[in-house]
Amino acid sequence: MINDKKVLAIIPARGGSKGIPRKNIIPLKGKPLIAWTIDEAKKSRFLDRIIVSTDDEEIADIAKQWGGEVPFFRPKELAQDDTPGIDPILHALSYFTDYEYVVVLQPTSPLRTAEDIDEAISLCEKNKSNFCVSVTESKVVPEWMFFVNEEGLLTPLNDNKQIPYQRQKARKTYVLNGAVYVARIEALVDTRSFLTTETIPYIMPSDRSVDIDDVSDIAHCEYLIEKWERKIH
Repeated sequence: MINDKKVLAIIPARGGSKGIPRKNIIPLKGKPLIAWTIDEAKKSRFLDRIIVSTDDEEIADIAKQWGGEVPFFRPKELAQDDTPGIDPILHALSYFTDYEYVVVLQPTSPLRTAEDIDEAISLCEKNKSNFCVSVTESKVVPEWMFFVNEEGLLTPLNDNKQIPYQRQKARKTYVLNGAVYVARIEALVDTRSFLTTETIPYIMPSDRSVDIDDVSDIAHCEYLIEKWERKIH
């Protein structure tokens, strides 16, 4: 709860995955991937309830073992490869009526911390914004990006003709890292999106912004975790 406003966390975790089979429960340093998110969510100062939205019994069992709540099973039609990401969230929200905020925490962002979760919620509340999403600084300079047109020629991605030849002179840009999505529920139901003209950013460092998409991401995560553990000890 923040300023007497209740906060619901939803961890979406369907059973299917193309890149890595059973991705949401694949072991990361000996712990199921989804458990990293549940553990940090449980440390949050503001989250009142942590639920997992899944269509899969094994994921549900593992989530419960690690302290997540599975109050319902997601319908199969909301767990397909082409299911819009917002649909399972709105489905989950239909079970709850007394929360002001919803926070979506994807299991594929295992290095996000409880502090990241709480800072994003605080930003939303402090700025009286309806939406806040986590981002990280992009390593790609948009002005250096091109299409190859039908004639086989390079075509700039944007219309800006002023191409900076030094990275230091380029404007900073940010990309979604998928770690934390915060919204006032009433506004989210109305817009059906966390990304609006009034969305504010919560900026995270790149080493906490790893998004698990393939096996190389797992290896990179394990490297970072081991690096942090060496610093602690």
